[in-house]
Amino acid sequence: MKKVLIISPLFPPINAADMQRVRMSLPYFKDFGWEAEVVVVDENYIDLVKDPFLLESIPKNIKIHTVKALSKRWTSKIGLGSIALRSLFFYKKKVNILLKKNRFDLIYFSTTQFPLLILGTYWKKKFGIPFVIDMQDPWHSEYYQDKPKAELPPKYWFSYPLNKYLEPIAMKQVDGLISVSSRYLEVLEDRYPRLKNIPKSIITFATFKADFEWVKNNSIEFNDQILKESDFIEVVYIGRGGYDMHKALNLLFCGFKMGLDKDPNQFEKIRFNFIGTSYAAAGTGIKSVLPLAKSLDIEKYVSEKTDRIPYYQNIYTLLEADLLLIIGSDDPAYTASKIYPYILAEKPILSFFHSASSAFKIIQNSNAGEPISIDTINDQKITDVYERIQHLISSRKDKALIDWEYLKQFSAETMTEKQCILFNQIVND
Repeated sequence: MKKVLIISPLFPPINAADMQRVRMSLPYFKDFGWEAEVVVVDENYIDLVKDPFLLESIPKNIKIHTVKALSKRWTSKIGLGSIALRSLFFYKKKVNILLKKNRFDLIYFSTTQFPLLILGTYWKKKFGIPFVIDMQDPWHSEYYQDKPKAELPPKYWFSYPLNKYLEPIAMKQVDGLISVSSRYLEVLEDRYPRLKNIPKSIITFATFKADFEWVKNNSIEFNDQILKESDFIEVVYIGRGGYDMHKALNLLFCGFKMGLDKDPNQFEKIRFNFIGTSYAAAGTGIKSVLPLAKSLDIEKYVSEKTDRIPYYQNIYTLLEADLLLIIGSDDPAYTASKIYPYILAEKPILSFFHSASSAFKIIQNSNAGEPISIDTINDQKITDVYERIQHLISSRKDKALIDWEYLKQFSAETMTEKQCILFNQIVND
């Protein structure tokens, strides 16, 4: 049995998208010849939403090591809130001890807390252990370079040069790459030609039916996030907002507004619920959807809650909705872990993606719904959206006929096997 040490600072009970790969893979690593241990940041140093029920899905025999971090109460005074930077020193110290005392064949970084990835180069030099990086998002990206100041992410002035400096430190030594998007790997290969010669694998996010079974089988009193009044048709989107999603939102709202003009009796019953649209601490998020609705004079039909909600609360809310809405980025390389819970909810889905996005193809091929392309927007596309919403209203009580056979290739077990195949390529070379 080979051993892998996984670096995943955000981990249950923390409810963060970038820990889902590890959480869903832990039950299966041993089936494919790998024993996993995980190094995480102590939850007391993290101010993100927590869901203690997530711990139920972690196998009891998995060793979980915790590290400390600098207190955000003090580092925020100098504008430093990143858990990666606050925990970097403690990770170095803790893992040094683990690697001295124990034998590990591989170190696996599965996180979007990118500054931590430079430790892979350090540990490889000090202990001779190869490392793999899971690129769930781009690290150093040029996406925002031509965007107006108002559209830049918070602290972009700091993160852009930092990422540009740190990325080469890790990429010039990494032994293997996993990515949710082929485009991410293409960009990295152009930037660092040596990467063309190392093992790589495109492994999308995974489906995990066990989460839905848990929600349905446990009598937990979840909080209602929607009104569920009989006269309304509740449409739910759970996920981040942002300027890169405004193209899709504009298309949605323009199509909806056309419906209000052409079929007011039906469309005036619709209520859009946008939940968890900001990564900011509870109560401090800035609304990014409602202002757009106001600009089109349809704000009475739209509610936006910026605060994130616990993961199993997400699933419960999807199951309670009448229609599900997925808003995608205008970035062709965009892929979304959130599409799988939407599909597993077996509800009618209205989704918007760039046609080159893997999410577009997965929604389409799984028979979960016909995604709407946001490559170009014109009057005909707005009419298409209006007609799609009209159709979903009339068929909303029909259960989606999901192609489960197609989705098997995205199961957590299959995706874990793919990770282990890549691990074996590295340690057996």
